[in-house]
Amino acid sequence: MSSSIRHDDAHPRDLAPGDESDAHDIAGAVRGYLVGFVLAAGLTAVSFYLAQTTLFWQPSIPIALSVMALAQMGVHLVFFLHLTSGPDNLNNALALAFGLLIVLLLVFGTLWIMSSLDHNMMPMDKAMQMQR
Repeated sequence: MSSSIRHDDAHPRDLAPGDESDAHDIAGAVRGYLVGFVLAAGLTAVSFYLAQTTLFWQPSIPIALSVMALAQMGVHLVFFLHLTSGPDNLNNALALAFGLLIVLLLVFGTLWIMSSLDHNMMPMDKAMQMQR
């Protein structure tokens, strides 16, 4: 992944954790990965706790798990894939959006086809009567 701008010229908010000013700063990069790992592991632990506990209102647990999943995706995008708002990450963001579009088309297209097949299929008792 080549960078079209120098990290010295980038705005601090456009740099991902681990991409700080000096590319040879191994300790800073490792620190960024460790922070991402701790956040991801913490979100995973909280998700498992939410799924197993009876302390929360049961209908709210799927919503809380969805929020935790979105937060974990954000942690992975920022800390491990280094996706930021910088100008050199536009292609990465577009590739991610295109991949998401393809996945959504596959999932919802499959659901649409399966729903259509279920709607147009003959009931099983009528199919059994036709075989006799």
